[in-house]
Amino acid sequence: MHQADAHPDAGAVPPDATGTEDTLELRLTEELLALLGESPPAANDASALVGNPGAWSPVTTPAGVFQLVAVEPERDLGVISRWMNDPAVAAFWELSGPEPVTAAHLSGQLAGDGRSVPCLGILDGRPMSYWEIYRADLDPLARHYPAHLHDLGVHLLIGGVGNRGRGVGTVLLRAVSDLVLDNRPLCGRVVAEPDLRNTPSVSAFLSAGFRFCAEVDLPDKRAALMVRDRAHRDRL
Repeated sequence: MHQADAHPDAGAVPPDATGTEDTLELRLTEELLALLGESPPAANDASALVGNPGAWSPVTTPAGVFQLVAVEPERDLGVISRWMNDPAVAAFWELSGPEPVTAAHLSGQLAGDGRSVPCLGILDGRPMSYWEIYRADLDPLARHYPAHLHDLGVHLLIGGVGNRGRGVGTVLLRAVSDLVLDNRPLCGRVVAEPDLRNTPSVSAFLSAGFRFCAEVDLPDKRAALMVRDRAHRDRL
């Protein structure tokens, strides 16, 4: 994992340039999946461990009608690569450069075992954000906090400059965490790990219904472990 976003609306928990390989380094054998109560993903079901966020219903938010759409590289690579080359994004995702850099990052997930699913965020019919919904309990992050089975994590970047600094990130963090909890009944918590020094980002998570759980020493940063609990979602 890499350091958190520079602005609460610029991205939630960006991975580093090799983050996909790191996230996918633990091989999920059939024996391990059985211990986790999971079925092996079908060859044509790249989102078996996370679900299919692209099939989740749109939601009406204070910022507009929002939905997640599964990334299709042939359609989406250009816009995602452009966002990755925005200096405000590149400073934290470290995926700037020609399109093959972004393509490699996406293909590592799309060709993987389904524990991380890349999505576009569509607001009022316009693509404006990039999301990764991933199994935090199967991620290297789980080595650094007391993970619960079926914990899901989120990574986020807001692609359009016009959508930053207006609280849109907070609104969408709440919307997406609600979508996760509504569509993944075995998931009891949504987690994130913004850089502890990034007070605006931590504040955005708190405003979105996450709670500050702990300070966590990750390989490249000291992070604020943020958790949104199913049991408390209606109170925060």
